[in-house]
Amino acid sequence: MRKDEGMSNRLAHATSPYLLQHADNPVDWRPWEPAAFEEARRRDVPVFLSVGYSACHWCHVMAKESFEDEGTAAYLNEHFVSVKVDREERPDVDAVYMEAVQAATGQGGWPMSVFMTPEGEPFYFGTYFPPGPRQGMPSFRQVLEGVHHAWSSRRQEVADVAVKITRDLAERALGAGSDGLPSGETQSQALLQLTRDVDSTSGWFKGNTKFPPSMVVEFLLRHHARTGSVAAGEMAEGLCGAMARSSLYDQVGGGFHRYVLLARTDGPLVPHFEKMLYDNALLCRVYAHLWRATGSEPARRVALETADFMVRELRTNEGGFASALDADSDDGSGSGRHVEGAYYVWTPEQLTEVLGEEDARLAAHYFGVTEEGTFEEGASVLQLPQHEGVFDAERIESVKERLNAARSRRPAPGRDDKVVAAWNGLAVAALAETGAYFDRPDLVDAAIAAADLLVRLHLDEKARLARTSKDGRVGANSGVLEDYADVAEGFLALASVTGEGVWLEFAGFLLDHVLARFVDEESGALYDTAVDAEKLIRRPQDPTDNATPSGWSAAAGALLSYAAHTGSEPHRSAAERALGVVKALGPRAPRFIGWGLATAEALLDGPREVAVVGPEGHPGTAELHRAALLGTAPGAVVAVGPAGGDELPLLADRPLVGGEPTAYVCRNFTCDAPTTDIDRLRSTLGTASSG
Repeated sequence: MRKDEGMSNRLAHATSPYLLQHADNPVDWRPWEPAAFEEARRRDVPVFLSVGYSACHWCHVMAKESFEDEGTAAYLNEHFVSVKVDREERPDVDAVYMEAVQAATGQGGWPMSVFMTPEGEPFYFGTYFPPGPRQGMPSFRQVLEGVHHAWSSRRQEVADVAVKITRDLAERALGAGSDGLPSGETQSQALLQLTRDVDSTSGWFKGNTKFPPSMVVEFLLRHHARTGSVAAGEMAEGLCGAMARSSLYDQVGGGFHRYVLLARTDGPLVPHFEKMLYDNALLCRVYAHLWRATGSEPARRVALETADFMVRELRTNEGGFASALDADSDDGSGSGRHVEGAYYVWTPEQLTEVLGEEDARLAAHYFGVTEEGTFEEGASVLQLPQHEGVFDAERIESVKERLNAARSRRPAPGRDDKVVAAWNGLAVAALAETGAYFDRPDLVDAAIAAADLLVRLHLDEKARLARTSKDGRVGANSGVLEDYADVAEGFLALASVTGEGVWLEFAGFLLDHVLARFVDEESGALYDTAVDAEKLIRRPQDPTDNATPSGWSAAAGALLSYAAHTGSEPHRSAAERALGVVKALGPRAPRFIGWGLATAEALLDGPREVAVVGPEGHPGTAELHRAALLGTAPGAVVAVGPAGGDELPLLADRPLVGGEPTAYVCRNFTCDAPTTDIDRLRSTLGTASSG
C-alpha cells in the first residue's frame, strides 16, 4: 500500500503540534486508536509505533531522514500499520512501552520505536535508527526488513516473545511500597545518600548529563527548614547556584533549557536547547523558595526572570501556557537550514556587531565566549563566571538588554502551542507564589488566567479533566493522575495566595476523582490512569519522579494539603498510605523520589495550617498574610479572609483579637495562641521544628 501523492495522512486533524508535523509525511500515519489495530488484524501485519514530542531534536532528525523518504515510507505502508503518538498527549501509552524498551535494551529515549502485534503486544524495540548503518546501529530500513521477515517466517517465535514481554510487564504492579510512614530517619538517610551523589567542587550531581533536580532541591529546602540541617541548605544553594551560572540557564533571556551535557572534561556544559514549560515552572518555584529561605538576590533574579520568560514566550492567546520551545531554529543564513541552539549561541564577531568592541570584550569575558567557540562552528554557549561581583552590574545589565534585543530579531525557535493540564497546574502554582512573594500582581493575574482556562476548557460538567487543548479546542485524551494532582496543586496555591475559596473547591473536585478512580483501595497504591481509562497491556504505575513529579507523589502532596485546608480524614489517610513508598525508596534512590521526600517533610511538620483573619484591604491583614506565605514551614497551607468568613474552612470560628487582624497557626490537632504580632508569626513559621 502506498499513500497517494499530495494527500495528508490521518494526522491532519490532530490537535497535537507533533502529530501535525507528520501530517504530510508519505508514511500513512494513524493516531493511536482502535481502528489502527483493527486494520493491522485485517491485513495481518505488525504495528509500528513511533513516539516522540514536538521539541525533540532527534525526532525531527529521524523524520527528515526516514519518514519523509518516499522509499522508506512505501515499505512501511506496505508491510506495517504505522501509529504516531505524542508522548505529551498520551503519557500512558509512552510509559507502558518505554518500560518495555528500557527492560529490553537497558536504555530509553525519544523517538521511541516499537514493533507490536495487532493486539498491542510489543516484540522489538529501539529509539532512533539512522538511514544507514552507523556506529554499530542497523539502518532503519534494515530493521524494517528484519521485522517483516521475522513476522512472515517465524511468527510463532514472535508471538512467544510478545506474550512473555506482555506478561512480565503485567506482573510489575506495585503495592504502597512499605508498611508505615516515612520517618525523620528516612529523611536523614535520603540526605546522606544525596551527599554521596553530589560533586562538592561544582555543586552539581555527578555524571556527564545533568538534568535540573527541581524536586530534590524542594526536599532539601524543606528538610533544612524542618531540621536546621546545614548540609541540606548548603546542597540546595550549591545546586541552584550551579544551575543558574551554567548554560542550562538562558543568561540573556531568562528561563531554563532541558539539560546540559559535559561534552569534554576540559570544556563547559553544553545545553540541549529546548525549553519546557514544566522545567521552568518547577525551577521558578524552587528559586522563589530558595529566596524565601535565604534572601539570596541571585535566587530572586532567577525566579523573576524565569516567571517573566514563561509569561512572555509561552503564554497562549487563551491564557494558558504552551508546552515547549524547540531546540532548533533557522540559522539566519538564508539557506533555510535549522540548527540546534542557533537562537542562543554567540561568536565574538556577533558580540562586537551588537555591542561595539569595548563592551564585546567585556561580554566575551563575562559570558565565556571564545574565539574557537565552546559549542559548534565557532559559536559559544553563555555561562556566568564563578565570581560576578568583580563586574559592573549596571554595565552587565545594559549588555544583557542589548543582546536580548538583538537576539529577538533572529528567527525564533518553533513553539509547541499545546496546553498540557498538568504542566499548566505547575505554572499556576509557581506564578501565584512568585507574584505574591515579590509583589508582582501581574504574575498572580497570569496564574489566575491559566487556572480559568483549565476550568473553562479542560474540566467537564463532572469535573473530569482533559489532558490537552490547543487554540481553544480541547483534546480527546483524558487526564492522567499527574494532571489531576498538579492542577489541584496549582489551585491550592491560588487559594492560599488569593483567599478565594473557589480554588479550594475546584481542587476538591479533582482530588475526589483521585480517590475514586486512581487509588487502589486495598493497598493504597496509585495508578497513572483511571480505573475507567482505555485498557493498555498494562495499567501504568510509577512512583518515581522523571522530569516532573510523579503522579503518585504529586497526588500525595495535593491530598495532604487539601486535608490540611479542610480537615478531611479520607484525603489525609490516602496521602499517608501513598507515602509508604517513600519509606521504601527514599533512602536508596532519593534523586528519583524528590517530590515524595518533600511531601514527607510536610507530613512530618504537620503540615501547619495558618489562618489570617482581618478586614480586606487592612494593612495589618496584608502584612500577616504575606508573613504567612513567606514562612518556610514545609508544606504549610494558608487561608486569608474576614473573621467568620465562609470562603475557606480554616477561617471558621476565628475571631479577631482586640479588634485587630489576627493569625492562627495549628498543626497535628494543636493550635498556638492567636497573635496579632507579625514578628511572632514570622518566628513561628520560620523556626526549625524539633520533629
